[in-house]
Amino acid sequence: MKKSAFLGTLAATTVLAGFASAATLDDVKARGELICGVNTGLVGFAAPDANGNWQGFDVAVCKAVAAAVLGDASKVKYVPTTGETRFTALASGEIDLLSRNTTWTFSRDTDLKFTFVGVNYYDGQGFMVRKDLGVSSAKELDGATVCIQTGTTTELNLADFFKVNNMTYQPVPINTNAEGEQQYLAGACDAYTTDASGLAATRAVFADPENHIILPEIISKEPLGPLVRHGDDQWADIVRWTLNALIAAEEYGVTSANVEELSKGTNNPEINRMLGTEGDLGTMIGLDKDWAKRAIAATGNYGEVFAASIGESTPIGLARGLNAQWTQGGLLYTPPFR
Repeated sequence: MKKSAFLGTLAATTVLAGFASAATLDDVKARGELICGVNTGLVGFAAPDANGNWQGFDVAVCKAVAAAVLGDASKVKYVPTTGETRFTALASGEIDLLSRNTTWTFSRDTDLKFTFVGVNYYDGQGFMVRKDLGVSSAKELDGATVCIQTGTTTELNLADFFKVNNMTYQPVPINTNAEGEQQYLAGACDAYTTDASGLAATRAVFADPENHIILPEIISKEPLGPLVRHGDDQWADIVRWTLNALIAAEEYGVTSANVEELSKGTNNPEINRMLGTEGDLGTMIGLDKDWAKRAIAATGNYGEVFAASIGESTPIGLARGLNAQWTQGGLLYTPPFR
């Protein structure tokens, strides 16, 4: 069996993982800057704006961690990574944290020796085609050419889906979303496949988004989230609980607008512990008592981040769906702050 590029990446990054050292918190503090790996450009998730400032749903995680650790959400160096370069960048220590719509899988968690600190977007793989192709289901794509990013779970899921449905396809390999968009619009492929959220983000920047449809089939589970290297549990805890703070803040009604007032004390002990009014949770992870307060103030809570970057009022137009709070029928649920 031919070895895939993805498995080759696994082998290379597994070797590199051993060279990364612990004490990431000390490194970040000494440097005065968080180095965060992001997408090369996926509007809504991670892309520079007209002024060159990085914005988006995944970028917010970087900003929140920088605010928690360094007291300043702007103290971030963004390193654009592709599907194939992202793991090497993290394993080698080039970046402190990867926040790049990356799927949590068994092999990435164990063989690549990464620690996924949580899920910030529950997704699944889909397909986008032109309306004039006359296709209404992914099961009608037998013999199609498909644009696919190499070094991704998407590549493996695509092969599985076509095999299970006794269909054939011709892959058109791409390295970045920008290249995929270009190839798809140029007619180099009949369909473009990636996470459904990525398809929505890509379609949103088309000149004629109404002429492209995302087919109904979701062919995989893609729990996307930030990750760090094995071997530094303190750093993993900091990133994990910063993400949890943004999610819990939405559940408890803590926003960027009221966090300052609520940090003076409330009748909810959970909010008080999270914001540092009661207890000493910050010390347990090597930070001060205001770490979560700064993170929430910098980016807003999870719901604020979602609405501003990829929500229904944005061109991307994603509904909350599985990414709603557990109290609203979704999957967002954090362990307690205690």
